[in-house]
Amino acid sequence: MKNKISECIEALNELASNLWWSWQPGGHQLWAQLDQDLWTQTFHSPKALLKTLDGRLQQCLENEDLQYDIIKWRDRCRQSLSDQSTWHQQANKPCEGGVVYFCSEYGLHESIATYSGGLGILAGDHVKSASDLGLPFIGVGLLYRNGYVQQRLTAQGEQIAEFHTFDFDNYPAELQLDESGNALKVTAPLLDGTSCQCQIWSLSVGRVNLYLLDADISENNDEARSLTSKLYGGNHLTRIQQELILGVGGIRALRALNINPKVYHLNEGHSSFLNLERLREFKLQGLSYEDSLAQIRASSVFTTHTPVEAGHDRFDVDTAWRGLEWFANEMSMSRDEVLALGHWPDESDSNALFNMTLLAMHTCKHLNGVAALHAEVSREMFQRFWPETELNEVPITSVTNGVHAPTWQADPIRSLLQEHMGGLGAESWPEESTWSRVEQISNQELWAARCESRQALIDLGRQREAARRERLGLPAWQDQLDPETLTIGFARRFATYKRANLIFSEMERLLKIIETAPGPIQLFFAGKAHPADLAGQALVKAVYEASQHPALQGRVLLIEDYDIEVGRAMVQGADVWLNNPRRPKEASGTSGMKVAMNGGLNLSILDGWWPEGFNGDNGWSIGEEKTYHDTQVQDREDALSLYDRLENDVIPCFYDRDAQGYPQQWLKMSKSAIASCTPQFHSNRQVRDYIQNLYQAALVK
Repeated sequence: MKNKISECIEALNELASNLWWSWQPGGHQLWAQLDQDLWTQTFHSPKALLKTLDGRLQQCLENEDLQYDIIKWRDRCRQSLSDQSTWHQQANKPCEGGVVYFCSEYGLHESIATYSGGLGILAGDHVKSASDLGLPFIGVGLLYRNGYVQQRLTAQGEQIAEFHTFDFDNYPAELQLDESGNALKVTAPLLDGTSCQCQIWSLSVGRVNLYLLDADISENNDEARSLTSKLYGGNHLTRIQQELILGVGGIRALRALNINPKVYHLNEGHSSFLNLERLREFKLQGLSYEDSLAQIRASSVFTTHTPVEAGHDRFDVDTAWRGLEWFANEMSMSRDEVLALGHWPDESDSNALFNMTLLAMHTCKHLNGVAALHAEVSREMFQRFWPETELNEVPITSVTNGVHAPTWQADPIRSLLQEHMGGLGAESWPEESTWSRVEQISNQELWAARCESRQALIDLGRQREAARRERLGLPAWQDQLDPETLTIGFARRFATYKRANLIFSEMERLLKIIETAPGPIQLFFAGKAHPADLAGQALVKAVYEASQHPALQGRVLLIEDYDIEVGRAMVQGADVWLNNPRRPKEASGTSGMKVAMNGGLNLSILDGWWPEGFNGDNGWSIGEEKTYHDTQVQDREDALSLYDRLENDVIPCFYDRDAQGYPQQWLKMSKSAIASCTPQFHSNRQVRDYIQNLYQAALVK
């Protein structure tokens, strides 16, 4: 027995050292069965759970069924990670030269505080699919001691920003060591000719390693140590220094690890400084500036993610020069020559803001937006960069975002799909033509799965609200939530253009719809505003205040501290996903894709991914595909369209039941959503598109 327990402890430590388990069916249950309460308290971190259990772990492992389960999981993990028959292998290794992916954030799991929102979640899903497909792929980013803001809601619904301190030993990460066994360190430039030292952590995500830089070490002064403390924290001086660490320090970390990939993928402009470091490297090799730039451009892919001006980092030229004078000295370039790399080619004002997106466009040949409509908008935004080029010839293509279905699909839905379709391993999903088999799922089976996911959302919402009220000393929440009730979800960053409170904009109309509806409605909201975004924080409070309306109390919940756990429950449990940004400001959006893969239906503005996903049978549209010049008119017309859809289509469809009590038409649409969106918007498809349309082009010499 002792030998078996020792083997199980070693197996658990092995499983805890890689995130692979987190996107396998039943992965969370594996750890929860050791101690459910402790699993919750440790924020679903296997390493923290094992450390906290400590002496009690052996007692937990005396159960022979649990022993068998743990060894089976370990063997599955080993087999999966060592399997050579991956998609990449079977496709004749189209990216054999290797790809490195730079991003400022990675949304991998709720226990790892390296993300804030959609960009990070997209990056995390990209990494997981790269692992599943067997790509020679690595990621580079920063490791944040305090992560992103933790949201606390006051009794009045005001957002309070808190930051926690995270123990990296609780992550599936290892500190990289030099030949002497000491922490491997690289130097990254900062402002005014100063620099900092960074150590490098390797975080294991299936087959992929993420190399994350950490400046919180004794060799640095307090100011430098704080640079990797908070994601998107501090002022513009903090931001430019973080981006110097990410870009320049990231390249130096790769070289220190003896990694020289063929393709460099810049996921947003935060990492654009990396190509300046590559220019410096080529100069040291004796290449001319022109030849160096040509090689760098040819091997670099840049993805832009936002049509919103504020989403593109810009620095005043004095700040930019303070961060780049070292580069000018190394390259024997003038101030104006260096700063021109962050300007439009025809810029006449040498004091114009230094734009990180323009720096990427100067140094990257292969450019893309993240949806077909977003690419169109981006070509319009950046046509000035190619003044002699017709608009439709501007070289910005599109790769529509996708989501990692194994991460986001609820286990009951995955079980149904496996039963009726087969072949739903993470590494290989059925071709699009075979998804018609979803129709074979009975209404009874699908409805039971949907009710189970709806109940899980209700349970998590109640837990979060109970914890909030206990912290604030408020009375218990008297909710009226029900797993049989039509459930509408809205979860995303609370930026003003996303219009979180649009559904409450004409409260009398909404209340009349609810009052005359054939059945009840419940609404779940979740989302954070950036600590500096006062307008976004006002939206948080407005949604909370709406939830307190006497006619809505108990049926509307703003869940505190939107994170991956909440996001997962929301996309799995919502029947209707409300998405109402001001068109065309939503580059892609991905949460609605996750909802569709779980059998939920989108009720969305035709922006971002939805014009490509909507087929008339898998959800509903709001408003029209037109451009507004008056946002007040746009908001009014979109609100009226939203109310009409709810009153005349959504609510009647959900409550129109057959003789067995099932919403037959609703479930038909639910099956259509699963069948149409899962293959089209899976991140495996997304990564294959990057390979075919961008990575392979960047590999050509």
